[in-house]
Parts: sequence; structure tokens; C-alpha cells
Amino acid sequence: MEQWGLVRFMGSISLLVLLFPGACKAGIQSVRTIHPGFQGSQMTWINYDGLFLISNNSDFAFGFSTTEDVTRFLLNIVHLGSSKVIWSANRGSPVSNSDNFIFGEDGKVSLQKGEDVVWAADTGGKRVSAIEMLDSGNLVLLGNDSIVLWQSFSHPTNTLISNQDFEDGMKLVSDPNLNNLTHILEIKSGDMILYAGFQTPQPYWSVQKESRITVNQGGGSVDVASLRENSWRFYDGNKVFLSQFIFSDSVDANATWIAVLGSDGFITFYNLDEKGSASQKKIPSDPCSRPEPCDAHFVCSGNNVCQCPSGLRTRSNCETGIVSTCDGSHDSTELVSAGDGLTYFSLVFLPPSSKTNLEGCKSACQSNCSCLAFFFQNSSGNCFQFSNIGSFQNSDAGPSFMAYIKVLSGGGSGSNAGGDGGSKKSFPIVVIIVIATLIAICGLLYVAFRYHRRKKKMPESPLETSEEDNFLETLSGMPIRFSYSDLQTATNNFSVKLGQGGFGSVYQGALPDGTQLAVKKLEGIVPLPPTSSPLGSRLYSGFFKSISGEGTSSGPSDCNSDAYLSSVQLSGPR
Repeated sequence: MEQWGLVRFMGSISLLVLLFPGACKAGIQSVRTIHPGFQGSQMTWINYDGLFLISNNSDFAFGFSTTEDVTRFLLNIVHLGSSKVIWSANRGSPVSNSDNFIFGEDGKVSLQKGEDVVWAADTGGKRVSAIEMLDSGNLVLLGNDSIVLWQSFSHPTNTLISNQDFEDGMKLVSDPNLNNLTHILEIKSGDMILYAGFQTPQPYWSVQKESRITVNQGGGSVDVASLRENSWRFYDGNKVFLSQFIFSDSVDANATWIAVLGSDGFITFYNLDEKGSASQKKIPSDPCSRPEPCDAHFVCSGNNVCQCPSGLRTRSNCETGIVSTCDGSHDSTELVSAGDGLTYFSLVFLPPSSKTNLEGCKSACQSNCSCLAFFFQNSSGNCFQFSNIGSFQNSDAGPSFMAYIKVLSGGGSGSNAGGDGGSKKSFPIVVIIVIATLIAICGLLYVAFRYHRRKKKMPESPLETSEEDNFLETLSGMPIRFSYSDLQTATNNFSVKLGQGGFGSVYQGALPDGTQLAVKKLEGIVPLPPTSSPLGSRLYSGFFKSISGEGTSSGPSDCNSDAYLSSVQLSGPR
């Protein structure tokens, strides 16, 4: 029974292999070659970091590599010793870990993103019978009789590797920089040229203008370039060795180098056998001769030091305010001088737009909506107009040009004709702001003055009590406190006058319980300081003593002031 169980199990496995050959291969890293019926995603080969095809020498692998966003992946060829990517199928369209690479039974090779195809090998409609990862780092797609239908060496991205021929018609394109500008290397018109990928390309390096080139056999046109040993070698169409750019002092015939065109505009050389260490020599040699070592319009000098040119320093963030002058808008523009002693990276590569004088160059740029800046050379009369502009350079060596930049009128003043227009337009605005500020200040002062006067006229509250009064009320046996209105009622509005003294008249009165009393009403008294002050306390003490004496001498016997003061405490107007 156990033997029959084993037979059934092996039969099930065999059936799975027959029905799903791709599923059997999934998860296994192939060496050198894969065949039709092969497919899988990054998750399929996660145990191999997504790499599913490795070269015989184990130096290179083909498969999925992560990006800066760890959830997105590129289909790459990778050098395993240095982890350097030397080719990529889908740089602009990363995929998820569940998207599939498909080598179908129909012989078509593609990378899918959901239901969409983001990359497919163009084999001219011919069926691919095998894919091989060669020891050189070249990925080849073979047809019948092992004919090469497609190879990665013929479709470089931003990297070239040793013994890979870079020929006329090929392009090396960098990743975009922060301003979305790419840099492009190609061979055309007998020269290898590096240029900025503006709408109108602007060259900034070439083999023919490179001073560090070692000439082997001059006079020929460059048609092929290839990395060999420690140099970049240039050949004509018959593979005759013309010249070379030596990028390393270390000569090793077996060394594997790569040249990478970076988003910063440099071509940098890396030795893969030394874990991708970089050579000291780069192309170009001067960092300021790249398209954008600084932001647009800034002047690059020294070791990549960036400064706003004199003509734009009065403007916000050194900006021109112009996005596009050919969009049909009617905003007025003017030309400002960026300063003297400047140059631009592509002037030595491009023919002049015209030959004229300075005023003619100004007029031509002002009447051309696509012209955003121009450079003029007095000695030659050359006028160069540009519809896109990168960074400027100080012309410490080489020819010097006068540079003018087109800006929106009124955005600031510079060294330009009509530059006062902005200040004239801003004058009424300044006057309005000053007048409005003065009116607001005067209004606040008036409100404060009225408030002060009103507060000054307000009568003092009759209910205010001194600290002495409050203290006396807390003691037992002290006189009863009466309000002025209570005394006014008790004396029938001070109708029965008993006598008169130096401080006022004494009136007869009676409380509601029938108690008879005499009340002195103060008259003609100058207001005294508050009793809470030392001076006021002394004055009031003397005042009550005088009342006591006066009441004893001039009032009737039943109106003795001492008896009165010992029984009541007056409260009211003073």
C-alpha cells in the first residue's frame, strides 16, 4: 500500500510538470539560458532578490531590482560584485512585485504592468527561441539557428560597459535631474557629442573639442567608441583606431569598466572589479561647463559656486517672471543685462543666430517670442539667441560675451533701458499705502483721546470705601453705618435746623424705631485726600475732633456730638 501511495504522489507531481511547466521553473534561478514558457514576478524569485537569470561566470544577472521606492521595481541587468545596474528595460515605468516578466510559448518577450505592456523586445516579428545572459554582461535574444535577434548592447540606457561598441545611431540618455532635464550622448557627423536635452539641444562636450584626447591617427571621423583597458577608444567606420581618452592610470587588460551618464551631466567611469570605485577623471573636466551646475540664469564660478547675475539681483529669487513668451499673453517684456565677462557652455559648439551689432541683436531677440536670452560678442558681431537657458559661466579664460536676459517689465530694475518703468508703476501704490497708514494712526489717536476724556469726567463711585472704613466695620461695638439717603429721610430732608458751626449745620432727625438724633451736614468743605493715605487719615482725625468740640459748645444738650459720634457712623457724599 505504501508503494502505491508513493506511485500516486509521483504521478501527481509529473502531471503538474506537464500541465504547468512554468510553475515548475518558477522560483529557480536559471543559469545562462531560459526558454519559452517562462514567466514570473519579483515575488517569484524573492529568494534571489528578484534575479532569475545569471551568467555562467556569476558576474551578471538579469531580473527585478528595487528602486528608491521599495515597492516599485525595474527589470535590470546587474553586476553582482558591485551592484551596479548596466541596463534597464523600464526606467520610466517601474512595476510592482506582482507584475510579470513573460517569455511566452509564442516566442514573444515582454514586461507587463497589470494588463499593459511596459516593455517588449523588438525582434522584427521573429520568434525568440532562447534568452541568454552572457559573461560580458550582454543579454541576447536568439532565434532559430542561434541567430541574434536582439541584444542589450545595441540598446544602451545610461551606461556603457567594456567591449560594448557605441555606434552611430545609438544614444545614451541620463535619468532626468530635478528640473526634468536629461543629458544625451550620441555619435553623429563624425563626432561624439554630449548635449543638454532642451527642446533645441545644446551641446556642452565633444571628442573633437576635448583637450585631454590622445590622438593615435588623426583626420578620421568618429563612428565607434568602446571602453578598452583604461581608456575610451574612438574608431572610424572601418574600426581604425583614431584616438583615446585615458580615464585611469592603472592599465589592466582584463579590467571591466563602465561609463555612466548621470543626471548631473557628468560621465563617470567605474571599475567593476574594484567594487565599482570611481575614476578621478570625468567628462567634462570643468563642473561649470555643464548645462545646470546651478539654477537657470545663475553664474557658476570656481568650484561650483553659484551667484545671481547683477541684472537680476533686484528681482525675487533671481527669476525672470517669464514662463513662456509665445503663449499668446500680452505681458510686456524687456531685456536686462546679466553683466559683462560671462560665457555660456554651448557657445563654442553652436553657429551664431546672426551677425550684427548689439542693438540689432537686442531687436532680434525682443521681436522673437521664443528668445529668452542672447549673448553678443563685440569683436566678431556674433549674436546667439536661446529659447532655453541653463547656468552662465564666468569667462576667466576664453572669449567674453555680453549677456542679456528677457524679463517681465516692472518686476525690478537692472542695467537696462527703460528699467525705471517698474519704479514709476510702483510709486502710486506706495503713496496709497502711506496715506492709508496715516489715516489709521490718526483714527486710533482720536479714539484714545475721546476715551481718556470720558473716563476723566466720570464721577467717583459713592460706594467706594477706604481700607480704614472696611477695617472699622469688622470691629464689634463700632457705630452703625448710615447712608446719605437714610439720613435725608430721618431728618425729613434736613428740614429742622438745630444750629450751625464752622463745618456746617446740625439738623434734628428720628430713626424708624423712634430714636432721636442730631445730624451735622457738612457745607463748604474743600475735598480732602482719601483716608487711605497717611495725610488724609490725619486730616480726617482732626476734622472729627473739631466736630466733637463744636457740637459740645454750640449745640443743645441733647445734641452732644460725642454721643452722636459714638452711636452712628455717617456714609454719603463728602
